[in-house]
Amino acid sequence: MKSCCTPGAAKGGDLQALPPSTLSPGPVKAVDLIRIPESEFTMGNDSPEAVEGDGEGPSRRVSVSAFSIAPRTVTNLEFGDFVRDTRYVTEAEQAGSSFVFYLQLTEDVRNRARQHATGLPWWLPVEDASWQRPEGAGSQIHARPDHPVVHVSWNDAKAYCAWAGARLPTEAEWECAARGGLEGRRFAWGDDLTRDGVPLCNVWRGGFPNAPAEGWWPGPVSACENEPNGYGLHNVCGNVWEWCADWFSPAYHLETAPSDPLYEKPTSRRSMRGGSFLCHDSYCNRYRVGARSSNTPESASSNLGFRVAVSGS
Repeated sequence: MKSCCTPGAAKGGDLQALPPSTLSPGPVKAVDLIRIPESEFTMGNDSPEAVEGDGEGPSRRVSVSAFSIAPRTVTNLEFGDFVRDTRYVTEAEQAGSSFVFYLQLTEDVRNRARQHATGLPWWLPVEDASWQRPEGAGSQIHARPDHPVVHVSWNDAKAYCAWAGARLPTEAEWECAARGGLEGRRFAWGDDLTRDGVPLCNVWRGGFPNAPAEGWWPGPVSACENEPNGYGLHNVCGNVWEWCADWFSPAYHLETAPSDPLYEKPTSRRSMRGGSFLCHDSYCNRYRVGARSSNTPESASSNLGFRVAVSGS
């Protein structure tokens, strides 16, 4: 299965994020997080729909220590607080461009494009696209304070976490929380994508990538939109991809411990979970809770964000 997930960094170069040690940490409000008790669950997926090469399985029993996790991804408003407090400059802003899905752009911007991501013609590198200008110059987030912040790299997410007194969840923690207490289900609410013919999450509707369904347009929705899962987490399926703490490896389930698994061996790519508004069964069904993907830690795009976690009870 090909990937519509997220392209690599729009521009090359060895970019350096602001070291977390230079940031002034702020407290994470416990009321904003959901406590997940010490848990054991079946992680991974062995079904025929598992994406070959992603290492979704073999499924196995794993345990995670108690932790807390945000009910939603970090929003534009929250990331803005971080930037104002630290004067942080994201890697997309340093690079001067970031990838945007072509239908999120005006026809004029699309017509001016002279490049696209290799093998992914619907991803266009857009000058000045960043978390503050999601579709490049002329766009802004003033009307989207509750939407997930996007165009953030893994390094950007880690810097935010250092400031907020939090961290990124591990893949195991993310999947445990995303399953919401349900064992062996495809999605956070069960096995069926739709209810009364309507998807229960923000994934592609219509024909990918050129024919969105009437009344739906590709892009993130509010971080709290759609029903929460059994633990109270929103949008763990679809909307935007979410960075996790692990390095990515297809051998994840073969090489990590059954207790608090974490893939720590550097592989040049970091793990992502949850899928995005671009996922569709006809092309990329990685919005299932057992699915996985990855990108380089400096990469950013218009469908990639993160949520935070903290250790302990």
